[in-house]
Amino acid sequence: MNRFLSSAVNRIDAKGRVSVPAHFRTVVQQRGYTELYAIRQLDVPALDVGGLDLLDRYEERIALEDPFLQTADDMSFFVHGDGAFLKLDQDGRITVTDFIREYTGITSDVAFVGRGNFFQIWEPAKLSAYGAEVRARLSLLRRGTKPGGRAGEQPE
Repeated sequence: MNRFLSSAVNRIDAKGRVSVPAHFRTVVQQRGYTELYAIRQLDVPALDVGGLDLLDRYEERIALEDPFLQTADDMSFFVHGDGAFLKLDQDGRITVTDFIREYTGITSDVAFVGRGNFFQIWEPAKLSAYGAEVRARLSLLRRGTKPGGRAGEQPE
C-alpha cells in the first residue's frame, strides 16, 4: 500500500511531539520522503502534509500563472508563506509547533486523516464535525437532492 488511507487520533506527549500513525510512516518510508511539507488548508482548519511532491505540485501550478499578475504572487504567498517543513524523528514523531497549533486549534490530541497522496492534520472534534458535513453533502448528492433543495432536484 502506497497511499495515505484511514484515520487515527494520537495524543501529544509532554515534549510536544505526536506519533505519526504507523501506516502513514510506512507510506512515508516507501515513498522515500526525507522531510514532510505541510501547508495550511484554505477553507478548513487543517494542514495538508506530504513529501516534496506535494510542494512540487503547487509550484508547477504557480509556474503556469503570469508572473506579473497578482494571482501568481498570491499563490506563492500561500504555498511558501503558509507552508513549513516538519521533521519526522527516528521514532516517527513530529513536533506540534505553534504553526500547527494556531491554525488548527490542536491542544492535546492530533487527528490524522489519509487523503491518498497526502494526509491531513486536524483537531479531532473539528475533523469529526467536518466529516459529518462531508457525509451530509455526499448523501444529498447520492439522493439527487440539491443542498437546500427538494428530493429529486438534480445538483448543478
